[in-house]
Amino acid sequence: MKISFLPKKDSKASIWSGGLTYEYTIYPETTSYADRDFAFRISSASIEKVPSEFTKFKGYHRYLVMLDNSLDIEVNKEKKIYEKYKIMEFNSDDEVTSYTKGADFNWMVSEKISHHKLKIANGNQNCNAQIILLFSLDTTVITINEKSYYLDPHDLLIVENPEKENIMIHSSNECLIGILDF
Repeated sequence: MKISFLPKKDSKASIWSGGLTYEYTIYPETTSYADRDFAFRISSASIEKVPSEFTKFKGYHRYLVMLDNSLDIEVNKEKKIYEKYKIMEFNSDDEVTSYTKGADFNWMVSEKISHHKLKIANGNQNCNAQIILLFSLDTTVITINEKSYYLDPHDLLIVENPEKENIMIHSSNECLIGILDF
């Protein structure tokens, strides 16, 4: 089992049409955002322009969570509103227009990956997925098999668990938990 701590302050910023995006990780590390050959990518974006058209990615499923307010959005011409921390799922090839400024959590997963899920949780969780993502929504202590990690808001832990061992996870506050099996 390998655990990687990726603090928000170390993420790389790049420009997208509506603001900035901060990449935490791309997996596997040998892939690239530009080539669109990754299994998954985790980022946080600022939406600074209204309206903003989200970048399309053919062949990817996407999870998006607003971190600071609600999201007024149009997906394929259908208007929707997502409250803060409400998980939005969509096909990354959809036409998506945001009418809200703010900051978000963004997880893109290749459609070639059979099993993935994102939820908000705190307290105790048992998990045996190949990859577990833990994104802090607030200052949080996350304990994995009795080892503690101290996370500031919007820090990320990635647990690579190729043997699919059963792992006990405890979070002192709410966090986003993503699971992925290839």
